[in-house]
Amino acid sequence: MPQDSRNIYGGQAVIEGVMFAGKHVNVTAVRRKNDEIVFYEVPRTTKTWIQALKKIPLVRGVVGILESSAKGSQHLNFSMEAYAEDEAGEEKETNSAGQAPIVKEEKKQGWSLSMVVGVAVAGVLSFIFGKLIFTAAPAALEELLFSGVFVNKIGHNLLEGLIKIILLLAYLYFISMTPLIKRLFQYHGAEHKVISAYEAGEELTIQNVQKYSRLHYRCGSSFIVFTVIVGVVVYSLPFFTWDSIWERVYIRILLLPLVLGLSYEVLRWTNALRDIPVLRYLGYPGLWLQLLTTKEPRDEQVAVSIASFSRMLELDKQIK
Repeated sequence: MPQDSRNIYGGQAVIEGVMFAGKHVNVTAVRRKNDEIVFYEVPRTTKTWIQALKKIPLVRGVVGILESSAKGSQHLNFSMEAYAEDEAGEEKETNSAGQAPIVKEEKKQGWSLSMVVGVAVAGVLSFIFGKLIFTAAPAALEELLFSGVFVNKIGHNLLEGLIKIILLLAYLYFISMTPLIKRLFQYHGAEHKVISAYEAGEELTIQNVQKYSRLHYRCGSSFIVFTVIVGVVVYSLPFFTWDSIWERVYIRILLLPLVLGLSYEVLRWTNALRDIPVLRYLGYPGLWLQLLTTKEPRDEQVAVSIASFSRMLELDKQIK
């Protein structure tokens, strides 16, 4: 039997590739235009104080999100560099017809400490900036357009949540129409299929993996939905009132860590209940959003995802 799936923390689609996070190592596999599959392997090293914070409810969600943003940005940068080289025509090696893909391993050693830190900080700042904009803009927009519609604050909060959902769906829909993001979402679907096949105990072949759904309960898309739902509940509590648009916006910003922490706990809760027939429907809003954030992958994209996942399992076993 394969190792316990609780040791697999999930995957992430990157440009022309997939990153999987294991218990001891993160691995990104990227297919180059000359059909090579190259790997970017980074051991999972977490400071003791961070590990301690990740055991505290509410706090662990925020810490985990920031850590994922920092580490994920490094792997995304690696894949973007490979993609840019291919687009610029710098990679000119090709395989002979009918040959199996060449597999190369690219280690982290070519990156200086300052480069790694810089990319990580940029990833965290990008996440924080995006969350601030997505939190503040709907609140300000609802206040400007519908300030006199409801006397009860709950009505305004529900309308704010609806505006968030509409903006989110519109954003995802329009970016998914671009060729680059469509490929990214296809790799996202491939990542989900591989994890589902692995958890079912299937041999990881293209044919076996393609049988599974591109939707998965533990996807970050579910977390995005829960932040909207949890936000409406938190903002509706009687001691979080406002008298002006500026008060409303800065209260939302101050409460953002609490909303993120609670949303993470709700996500863990729905994952734990997904095998209970009635309660499993609690996770369906996240699955519905994945209809936009994932696309059906091609066989060659599934092959890259399998290569990344298999390499991660191999290295995890060696380190263990």
